[in-house]
Amino acid sequence: MTPLNLIKESIIIDKTTLDKVLLLPLLAIFLSLIAGAILLLLTGETFFSVLITYKALFYGAFGSINAVSETLTAATPLILAGLGIALGFRAGLFNIGAEGQIIIGGLVTTIVGFSVTELSPIIHISLALISGALAGAIYAFIAGWLKAYTGAHEVISTIMLNLIALRLLDFFLRTPFVQKEGRNDPISKSIMDTSALPRLLETIDPQMRLHLGFVLALVMVLVVHWILFYTTLGFEFRATGANSDAAKYAGIRAPIIIVLAMALAGLLAGFAGAIQITGVLGRATPGFSSGIGFDAIAVALLGRAHPIGVLFSGLLFGALVAGGRQMQVTAGVSIDLITIIQSLIIIFIAAPMLVQNVIPWIFKSSKKT
Repeated sequence: MTPLNLIKESIIIDKTTLDKVLLLPLLAIFLSLIAGAILLLLTGETFFSVLITYKALFYGAFGSINAVSETLTAATPLILAGLGIALGFRAGLFNIGAEGQIIIGGLVTTIVGFSVTELSPIIHISLALISGALAGAIYAFIAGWLKAYTGAHEVISTIMLNLIALRLLDFFLRTPFVQKEGRNDPISKSIMDTSALPRLLETIDPQMRLHLGFVLALVMVLVVHWILFYTTLGFEFRATGANSDAAKYAGIRAPIIIVLAMALAGLLAGFAGAIQITGVLGRATPGFSSGIGFDAIAVALLGRAHPIGVLFSGLLFGALVAGGRQMQVTAGVSIDLITIIQSLIIIFIAAPMLVQNVIPWIFKSSKKT
């Protein structure tokens, strides 16, 4: 069996057709770009300027080694957090709390990064990353436990935990132990060099920010894929998500599965926060999460809650982020256009009938083949 057939078999789950898994996301992206172009035309831009805008967007994402480096750097935390949300989707959980889990994971990683001394880089980096991931898992465990044993809806609890995480970050950034010496604003001490992830392209250009975290994200894609589709635990996740009552009847302990799924989702989100601190930022600030946890929801939806799909959708959103900066400079178009395109993608993904009504002939031809 070829790897492509293996991916196709594992991606078609719960009677989801290949059209919905592959064709629908591609059409959603295409229609979103068309809608963005129409919006630019309505604001007075010419057709030529629209082409310049999209050319700058593409060049900023893939036009040079530095552009690719920025795309992969932006995609890394999105892939990791998206994997966590996708795993929750598979277990029937809508984890809105990735943002808070990223914040908690990043904060703990920062503290470990500057407070633990006299360690070799390998040990210090490993300790910082593991600490951040475990912090995210513990934080998500709260929502999982509330869901499993009290019936509290995970959407509500994770939203509240996001707000708590924001306020906890503000609080700790002003404590003498965390706050940088001589600063009155809420900013943490910088992590030590021994806890910073090495940059992969530093020999080519020291300014390129692509770091080892991207490789770790690829490894986690394979790990989550293996867990979901080749382990008993993954089967129990998917069975609980498909029909929790049937899963209970089959002997699956749904409460434990819910807690485990939420904890693993938080572990991946906390790992994303740890990666951001050790690979890019080097310290914590009030807005260091940059909404990655919310964007990751879009990444998981576009990726159809499948690890391979999350990888490619994360790369797409990373390209939009990196290309958006170049688009803003070259074409003079507001970066808000990128947010609009991302939002439109989610609308088209969430409303598949809308896409089928806009381009019905494509779906008819695909059914004939």
